[in-house]
Amino acid sequence: MARRRPYFYVGLLTTGALLVHGYHPGIEDAEIYIPGIKKLLNANLYPSFGEFFLDHAHSTLFDELIAASVRVTHLPFDLAIFIWYLASIFLTLQACWQLSVACFEKAEARWAGVATVAALLTLPVAGTSLYIADQYLTARSIVTFAVLFAIANTVKGRTTMAAIWSIIAACIHPLMTVFGVSYAVILWRAKREPPLKAVYQLLPASILVNDLLPDPSAAYRQALATRPYFFLLQWQWYEWLGALAPLLLLWVMGRLAEKGSLRTLRLMSQSLMTYGILYLLVAIVITVPTRFVGAARFQPMRSLHLLYILMFLFGGGLIGQYILRRKVWRWFALFLPLCAVMFIAQRQLFPSSPHVEWPNQEPKTDWLKAFEWVRSNTPTDALFAVDPKYMTKDDQHGFRAIAERSRLADAVKDSGAVTMFPDLPAADHWIEQLTAEQGWDHFREKDFRRLKKTYGVSWIVSERTQKLSFECPYENRTIRVCRLD
Repeated sequence: MARRRPYFYVGLLTTGALLVHGYHPGIEDAEIYIPGIKKLLNANLYPSFGEFFLDHAHSTLFDELIAASVRVTHLPFDLAIFIWYLASIFLTLQACWQLSVACFEKAEARWAGVATVAALLTLPVAGTSLYIADQYLTARSIVTFAVLFAIANTVKGRTTMAAIWSIIAACIHPLMTVFGVSYAVILWRAKREPPLKAVYQLLPASILVNDLLPDPSAAYRQALATRPYFFLLQWQWYEWLGALAPLLLLWVMGRLAEKGSLRTLRLMSQSLMTYGILYLLVAIVITVPTRFVGAARFQPMRSLHLLYILMFLFGGGLIGQYILRRKVWRWFALFLPLCAVMFIAQRQLFPSSPHVEWPNQEPKTDWLKAFEWVRSNTPTDALFAVDPKYMTKDDQHGFRAIAERSRLADAVKDSGAVTMFPDLPAADHWIEQLTAEQGWDHFREKDFRRLKKTYGVSWIVSERTQKLSFECPYENRTIRVCRLD
């Protein structure tokens, strides 16, 4: 019974994390990941301009894994995605528990570390456009716990299991796996020699990779311009603070661990500081010289994602050991305000949506109602034109992910997908279509007919403020869906 108790507590923390941070299955990057899964389940979907998400999907096995689970279980798609999301949070916290057991001896320190991570799951990671955990299912949801399990097994000296988890992670999200595996290598080497030597061993190889990169096209450079966080020199001061302050905190944690005879914590903190310095140097080399602009897509500062998780795990554990201890009121004094702040931040971020968008829940916003109608009432081969900035108008919900129909490029999410593949034609298609949609708010019927003639657009989703005489079989207070005859 005692061996099962941690799973029960991790389950409670998972439920608490869901209630604090919310769940929004069709927002932000789900617009890239979800269509890839749905395309595998129904090949007739998205017949036009699938490169804006299929290039992403073809680079991993994430969509194959989720689609296979839907086929095997015969669960409704939305329910299957929700279960995967909960499982990813549970396994991430379970991996944190294993690491905390290796780092701390006292139960209050171990659980304080895991609880701190659970409370801060939707905290933004400085300069990366990432959260510690997204409010929806992506490949990052799975690679996070896979990498953490790989690190936990490295700490325990189980190299075979560490390798297996690393392979699983690489199949799901190769880029994020590189960060986790490199930290595991630094940690493994740190058991034999000072961890700073890893910087001199790994940095030259990372620099040489850039010489093999193709010269990006003008269209690709325009897509890059929409992602200023790729480049260190374009960071704001608070982003620099979020990148450098953790290095100081890790040094302090290492000293505290040394005084408390927490050898594993000291080793992991020092190795994590080395890891942070390594990728900061790589980022300087890649993003400052203009000749390496094609390498900016590797986003070396996304290494902060793993660093933040472990930093909060270690920091929370130390707080539990030296401050919280077994005083219940201290736990409430720390975690109630912390969770309240995170909850309020999420409500401000998605003010129009339910905090938890349960599977098969009736849509609440006008945009979502329109997308749901499109999914149920239009042909699967329909090609839509939508306001290229529509994601900024309704809590970042994605048209492709929810409506299951093809659309022309947008200005918010498709540019991010394009930046990952400089040698493919998606960048040219993106800038061409975005140019054709320029001035959307002032479009008249002749402009929509031009889109129909040029690209074969057969339907449009427009706001009711636009004066049109097309046949519009669906409309609500804000949105209308019109057929281009």
